[in-house]
Amino acid sequence: MNRLIEKIEAGTPTHRDRAIDGLRALALLAVPTGHWLLGGFTLSADGALHNASPLGAFAGLAPVSWVLQMLGIFFLVGGYASVLSYRRWEGSTGAWLKGRLARLGRPVLGVTAVWAALLPLLHFGLGVPVDTLRTASTLVIQPLWFVGVYTVVTALTPLCVRATRRFGVWAAAPLLGSVAVVDFLRYGPYADAVPSWLSLLNIMPGWLFAYQLGVSWGEGRVTRRHAWGLLVGGAALFAALLLVFGYPASMVGVPGEARTNSHPPSLLVLALAAAQSGAAILLRERLGGLLKRPALWAPVVVINLSAMTILCWHQTAMLTAAIPASYLGEVPGLVGAPDSVGWILARLAWMPVFAGLLVLIGRYARSFESPWTTTGPARRTLAGLLAAGFAVFALGLG
Repeated sequence: MNRLIEKIEAGTPTHRDRAIDGLRALALLAVPTGHWLLGGFTLSADGALHNASPLGAFAGLAPVSWVLQMLGIFFLVGGYASVLSYRRWEGSTGAWLKGRLARLGRPVLGVTAVWAALLPLLHFGLGVPVDTLRTASTLVIQPLWFVGVYTVVTALTPLCVRATRRFGVWAAAPLLGSVAVVDFLRYGPYADAVPSWLSLLNIMPGWLFAYQLGVSWGEGRVTRRHAWGLLVGGAALFAALLLVFGYPASMVGVPGEARTNSHPPSLLVLALAAAQSGAAILLRERLGGLLKRPALWAPVVVINLSAMTILCWHQTAMLTAAIPASYLGEVPGLVGAPDSVGWILARLAWMPVFAGLLVLIGRYARSFESPWTTTGPARRTLAGLLAAGFAVFALGLG
């Protein structure tokens, strides 16, 4: 282990911004941690698994979702890193975008193609119920919406740079205002007259907000005064939306609740992203100093190198434990209604198992992150067809 740490430290360029990588690693780890902690399974009479959440029984756990909802940080750091990469790029904008988007697309294609091949094997070969496979497919595809949104946001980087150079940090303000207007229309006094699809208008401005802040940060247009404004203003808006305007407390969807904050993002999500972004910018120097320690820096490097593998395969790791366990009946913390303190304690005990399974899966799945230099057109076409078929099944379209 010491040799690996020393090797990583020796291979790190002196100009590497360790704080940015540390923030990205923190945001990455929050995704599987949140899904593993706040997701559970019930077992129906026919032995099939169905999604459940402890938030349905323990509303007091909602603040946990505030801590684990760190996509704002992820988009902030993404915008910062993208603008630095874009400035260094010497080729065309199209070539830059193609390279960035390929890095996002390969792992998604890989996980969906593998699952498409597994579905018939699990059902016809091992007798796994169709409802279990639908539950599993929903969970696998759940984090991938983020990749799709992030892909579009990345493609907008040149426009974000132009907006920053003209308006500075205030380039993000219209995005916040847009989400506020849509929220007013769908939750205000005229909500009954507003079509349900209107909420979809929040998807792009909602997630572009923190990315635009990151671009402004990377362009040197965010000062400490701005960061304090984001932290204090975001926290104040967050509190007002919860206490005065009645927004749901959970940052993730809760079964049975009519309103959700995250799909699509509500103004509460942007308020949290603003506060988190301000805190991240203010703590940058301190975090960078901590990560000068090789023992702390090494895991950050490993996590960043496996970013898309973590995003794409962490639900598979949990399912690798849950599906076989379903044949044993109810297993505390894994299969069974997540409605007791005992379930929560048992789930905490399962967390290292999920992490170990993810590491094991990642040893093989990380190959999808590398350029497919030896993969011919026929295999790429087959992977695309398998991925499309899996998407149809997972979304309930077929």
